[in-house]
Amino acid sequence: MFTVYVLKDGKEKLYKGVTNNLKRRLAEHHSGHTLTTSRMKSLKLVYKEEYDTFEEARKRELYLKSAAGRRFLKDKSRLSSVGRATLL
Repeated sequence: MFTVYVLKDGKEKLYKGVTNNLKRRLAEHHSGHTLTTSRMKSLKLVYKEEYDTFEEARKRELYLKSAAGRRFLKDKSRLSSVGRATLL
């Protein structure tokens, strides 16, 4: 199982990623072991989706990083209707 996840910092900046172990990956982010998020403060998991294969998850991650994906994430009302999604 692979998880596409979105983190938000105190300045409302979003980080999107994919992992096969969300608990471990979040610990890496919070401990500063990830270069991109090491400068982000107060990281919070705000969204996740689960997929069976890495390929599916990676495709979705790339979409969420696109302009259309960023618009999708801003539209909170749509998030609750996505079958595989969890809005946190």
